[in-house]
Amino acid sequence: MDAFMAFLTVFSHPELLLLVGVGTFAGVYVGAIPGLSVTMAVSILISFTFSWDVLPAISLMIGIYMGGVYGGSRTAILLNIPGAPSAIATALDGFPMAKRGEAGTAIGVTTVMSFIGGFIGIGVLALAAPFVSDFALTFQPRDYMLLAILGVLLVGSLSSGSLLKGIFAGALGIAIGAVGRDPLTFTSRFTFDLSIMESGISFIAVMIGMFGVSEALLQLQHVNKASIRQKISRIVPSLKTVRKHLPLSMQTSTIGVIIGALPGTGGDIAALMAYDHAKRVTKNPERPFGDGAIEGLVAPETANNAAVGGAFIPMMTLGIPGDAVTAIMIGALYIHGLNPGPMLMVDQPDMFWFIVGALITANFFMLLFGLTGIRLFTKIVEMPRSVLIPLIMLLSIVGAYAVNNSITDVYWMLGFGFFGYFMRHYGYPLGPVILGVILSRLLDDNWRRAIISEREDLGRFFYGIVTSPLSLTLFIAVLLIFVSQTPIWSWGKAKLFGRKQGQS
Repeated sequence: MDAFMAFLTVFSHPELLLLVGVGTFAGVYVGAIPGLSVTMAVSILISFTFSWDVLPAISLMIGIYMGGVYGGSRTAILLNIPGAPSAIATALDGFPMAKRGEAGTAIGVTTVMSFIGGFIGIGVLALAAPFVSDFALTFQPRDYMLLAILGVLLVGSLSSGSLLKGIFAGALGIAIGAVGRDPLTFTSRFTFDLSIMESGISFIAVMIGMFGVSEALLQLQHVNKASIRQKISRIVPSLKTVRKHLPLSMQTSTIGVIIGALPGTGGDIAALMAYDHAKRVTKNPERPFGDGAIEGLVAPETANNAAVGGAFIPMMTLGIPGDAVTAIMIGALYIHGLNPGPMLMVDQPDMFWFIVGALITANFFMLLFGLTGIRLFTKIVEMPRSVLIPLIMLLSIVGAYAVNNSITDVYWMLGFGFFGYFMRHYGYPLGPVILGVILSRLLDDNWRRAIISEREDLGRFFYGIVTSPLSLTLFIAVLLIFVSQTPIWSWGKAKLFGRKQGQS
């Protein structure tokens, strides 16, 4: 079978087409439920599909993956509860739009932009997989550490108010992510000799509590306020809107592909970095970021869906998973007698092109299912608050419990919900806390790997940064972003302006 025929396999076999469609449909709604992650769904599928032929099994998994990455944006927009970590940035502008009655517009924009981002990611997978995978392999531990620091500095983009409050929130998130047993030395950190903290704090519990429970508590203050009627006259964004934001979507999709191709990163980091990029390059948004800017939806949704294609690049070319879902898929391929990696591209190129075809099919199904059922979904926002608040709490409790089937995670979720409520009340942003938790392990592990590889010699460590073009580029980017965000520069500009006014 040649490459072209392998690519068309999904389209020419109705049962495979049906499985991709069913998987995508299920993924959209699994991704929309907080706590029911795509990783969980795909891992469960292995036990059901290990006796199937390889093509039907992979078709269903790819559908779940593509639909689930997009599905997290639904509850992020409607309830301010990201269904998946990759939808955290989407909530920053999507939920303000829903509060204005524009939930239909927000979901329509995210659906179309997710389709564009997914298509670009798959295109890069098909045309440039070996090159991108070779580039990803050049990343050393110090480069991952610098990438994590870049992510931490995104607090300036996620903090609509005080930068200092954003830095505090980000540092708090890093500390929360470090709770539990050290994976390298197995010593306890921040556990206060409490056994309940030995295994760490579930990131999902923190995310659901901070966004979901805190939102329910805020809504209690307005329980008698009338619900906002949603405008559903136009769901599909106009061609003018798509054309206007196409340059930004191309840029953020590139970010998504590159970040997705880096093992251990994924769509959540890609979405946050894309959101930061959009804030920097968008000069005159129609609305401020954090207050319903369309660019704040375009950037994260194109990036996290482009990261899907990016995550398949190291999986297919090197046998290295780009994220947790592709790690499970590698296991599925092994179960079916395949060996992901360089030899798969040589011995069985048909599988590579079949996966590309399945991803494109799933992307089209995502567009179809994403643009249907919006009117029904938006009824959630129009519910009376006396019904909506218990619904948010129910989703939050189920989502937190479903991660590990542990009531302890529910307690953590409720605790962080109350804490998040007080943070929001006093003007502290929640986004940097979640970002800190996400990046804590990446920063900690790679800092120590980097310093151990240099025999704990800081001189050798910094010499390695200066002599490596990639490390030096990332280091300069860190410095430039830090300098551009530090309050000292704004104070200096204010003093200089004051002197000029006095002289005149």
